[in-house]
This record gives sequence, C-alpha cells and structure tokens, in this order.
Amino acid sequence: MSIRFARHISLCSLLLILLMLTGLQLGYSQDTVSTEDVEFTPITDSVPAATDTMTKAVIDTAVVIPAVVQGADAAAPQTLPALFIAGLLGGFAAVLMPCIFPMLPMTVSFFTKGSNASNAKGAIGKALIYGCSIILLYVLLGLLITILFGADALNDLSTNGIFNFFFFLLLVVFAASFLGAFEIVLPSGWVNKVSNRSGGRGLTAIFFMAATLALVSFSCTGPIIGTLLVQAATTGALLGPAVGMFGFSLALAMPFTLFALFPSWLNALPRSGGWLNSVKVTLGFIELALALKFLSNVDLAYHWNWFDREVFLVLWIVIFGLLGMYLLGKLRFSHDSAVTHITVPRLSLAIICLSFTLYLVPGLWGAPLKSVSAFLPPMSSQDFDLSSGTGNSHEKLKTIDLPRKYAGLFEAPKGFQPFFDYEEGIAYAQHTGKPVMIDFTGHACVNCRKMEANVWPDDEVAKLINDEYVLIQLYVDDKTSLPQAEQYTTPEGRRIKTIGNKWSFLQTSAFKANSQPFYVLLDPKTKQLLAPPQGADYDIMRYKQFLQSGLASYEKLAH
Repeated sequence: MSIRFARHISLCSLLLILLMLTGLQLGYSQDTVSTEDVEFTPITDSVPAATDTMTKAVIDTAVVIPAVVQGADAAAPQTLPALFIAGLLGGFAAVLMPCIFPMLPMTVSFFTKGSNASNAKGAIGKALIYGCSIILLYVLLGLLITILFGADALNDLSTNGIFNFFFFLLLVVFAASFLGAFEIVLPSGWVNKVSNRSGGRGLTAIFFMAATLALVSFSCTGPIIGTLLVQAATTGALLGPAVGMFGFSLALAMPFTLFALFPSWLNALPRSGGWLNSVKVTLGFIELALALKFLSNVDLAYHWNWFDREVFLVLWIVIFGLLGMYLLGKLRFSHDSAVTHITVPRLSLAIICLSFTLYLVPGLWGAPLKSVSAFLPPMSSQDFDLSSGTGNSHEKLKTIDLPRKYAGLFEAPKGFQPFFDYEEGIAYAQHTGKPVMIDFTGHACVNCRKMEANVWPDDEVAKLINDEYVLIQLYVDDKTSLPQAEQYTTPEGRRIKTIGNKWSFLQTSAFKANSQPFYVLLDPKTKQLLAPPQGADYDIMRYKQFLQSGLASYEKLAH
C-alpha cells in the first residue's frame, strides 16, 4: 500500500457516494411493493358506516392482498442490500475522517505491543474481538432505532412533512459540522467513563476500547451515521437501520482488525494531513445536497410552491460547482491547509463534480436529467420549459373537456392528464368504456418520480396509459385538509382529515399495501382487478406487458 493507493481508495469511496446520490445503480427501492405469486380473493366483510361512500364502494368490490406483501416487509428484499452498500460506503468514508484515520496506528499498537511467537495467537484473537465489538455496538444502535419507532412508524416517516423538515434541518447541521462551522461532540463525562473501563484486561476491556473509539470519533462519524439512519428510517424496512449500521461498522472495523493482524502494513499508510480534512469537507457538500431533497418533500406535500425544480437545480449547481472549485484549491476554509499542488485523484474528482454541474444546467430549461430525476421535484413544477409542445407523440393529448377535482392543487406528470379523485375518475372511465389505472403515489416518493421520468415517457407506455386507460393519481401524503363534511374516523380509530389520509386509507384497506408507487388496473364497472397490482418496475418492456395484460383481461370481461 502507498500514499497514492490510499488516496485512490479515498477517491473511489467518494465517487461511489456520488453515484449513490444520483441513483445510477444504488438508488433505494423502498417505495415499491411486489405482488408476484399472490392469490387475490374478493372482500366479503361489511364496511362500517363511518367511512364515506367512495371508500365503501371500492372496498366492497376490490380485492385483498395478503399481509405478507405489505409496506416494509415487501420493500425489504430490495431495500436492504442498498442500505448495506450505503452503510459500507459510509464506513469507508468514516475511516478517512481526521478523527479516525490518525487513531489507526495508536489503536493497533495496543494489540501488537510486546507480541512474539508465544502470544501472536492472543493478539489475533484480541484484534478480532475488537472488530466484532465495533460491529456489535453499531448494530445495536440500529436495532434500538427499530425498537423505539417500530416498522409502521419508520414507514410513515418517509411521507411525514414534519419529519422531512426535521431531517432537512438535521442534515444541514451535519453538513455545517463537516464544513468546519463547529464539531458535534458527546459529553466528555461519557467518554471518560468508557475510556476508564477500557484500561483493564480481558474481553470487557476490549469491548470498552471499541466503545471509546465510537464515542471519541463521534464528531466525524456522527453526521455520517445520522444521515445513514435518516435514509434507513425513511425506507420503512423493519431491519433497515440495523442493516445500514452493520455495513457501516463492518467497513469501520475492517481496517483496525486487518492492521492489527498485519501490523507491517502500517508502514505503508500515508501520513495524516490536510487531505483528511478535504475528505470531510467533500462529504459536507454532499450532505448539503442531500438535505435539499427532504425540504423539497415538505414543499410538495404542503403546496408551498416556492421550492420548484429550477430552484432545486440552481442550488445543486452551486453546491457541486463550489465542491469542484474546492477540490481544485480555489476555495478554502479557515481550517484547510494550503493546496500547493493538485494530485491526480483530486483532479479526477474535481472533473467529475464540475462535469456533473454542467450536466445539471440544461435542466433549468426542461431537460429531463433522467439519471437524477428521482431526486428532483417533478417536471410539472418547472416554470420555464423549452420542451413544452415538442417531443414525442404522447405529449399531443386530447384535452379532457371536464372540470377535474383537485386539478388546481396537483400538477400532472408531463404528457399526461390524470384525475386526482377516485370517484370522478371511475365515473369518466365508465362513460368512456375504458379500464382504470390507479397510481397510488406521493410527493416524497423517489421511485414515483423516477417512474414518471424514465418509464412513462416511453412512446408505447405513454400511448397505452393515455389512449387505453383512464389514469387516476392518488397522493397518499398530501396535507391538504378535507372539507369538514368529508372528514371521518375509521373503525380502527384513525382520523381521516386530509386528502393524503383519505387515499392512504383506501390503499391500505382495499389493497393491503402501504408503499408507493402502487399501480392498480381495475374494471371501472365491476371493480375487478385486471392484473396483480405492482410497484415500480424500471424495465420498460415488463411494465408495458403489465399494462397490456390488464387490457387483455378487460377485453375478456367485456365479452
């Protein structure tokens, strides 16, 4: 290992984090629900009078999806690997923090001091126990988050406006800490007590050594852990926080364990210096960019209408542009060392950041920016769009010459004209003789935006949706209050007060699913399912087959 190799590791970690940010390969799949191999049966239970007529009508004639495919459990198989990888990358980035990297030689010396042939096995055993202790501490933290909130609460966090705004403020604080405004530290009394316990002998002392590392390095790892737990919590996956922490702790423990097993490797480590702080500042810029997604969620859910797509893009362009300038040494903070020369890894990362900045610029005039579309506000919030009236045939729509409920409240995806009310959409479908496609969606749903930007614009898919179906979009996280006469209490005691409450209850009651996007194909007259409902599917051919299978079923029912 050499200085150049170690810095290349740093570069690769940061590049992978950027890839994760843009959703190229490691995007979260927590919003989708899979209903493969599910048997559907009609509902026979009566519906209490407390529900409104719309909800009663759909529940009476819809289908039951077994609870095994609900929300967090259904999302977990796709979500957990992404969370593990995110944790792993965060852990590798944490190793390069100024609070941890210099501790490698100091900690490893504890295991290698006085080692010889007779106690070599003992040193190896201690090193392995030390690494396992680090993993155990962080996994317990992840499990604690799950125990405190529970699976249902974790799933609700992703669509809760208050929590999204809290997460935004939290990530801004983390970013400011990484940029050098202040340090997030735990009370010194905690650190001293744990450190004193690590001075003994035996397994207990080793465990408390690991705890001391976790506490002492919290000023560097805290923002990374906090961001990871925020992402894990908003997936709704029951084991999400624990899996994310396992990935993080595994990456953090590996260097300490390996260097303890092979102490000669320490001689090849690069010296601590200003490059460590550069890693920290780079992560601060990325944290700041991530924070804006949560603010966008709140803006959409409460219809503030001031944080539209252009504003979001301008902020990202500035953030990543400044990051590129920082990596080139043109921007310095008070705690930074002077950049006397630019290394090849640093130059490579600067090129990627500045290229990404230029890639975002056309988005200000309506470019789809498909690689990051899942993170951006919907195209419908774009005020200035040069692509309006141009492009593929699916944009040439026949105007639905009817007043549509909530049309002034919700923006339709570009190239589509959905209804935003269930009863209204069903009535129109019955009048036109077309089947219904219900899209249970959400303002904070990352995968919903990705589907609308990457799959729906395909000519054949768009033609199927626009010409063969009546599209109904139901936002389950909207915070607009219902008229007093339309508010009610469910048999379970849940108060339905907002538009989002209404459609969320419809989805969970009629289809036993609580994740988005969730696509339901229905016969508007009989309310029979035309195909098993499904979540996000980025394979255009499979999604087209899903729509075509619904049409084939509808034709059979019609005859």
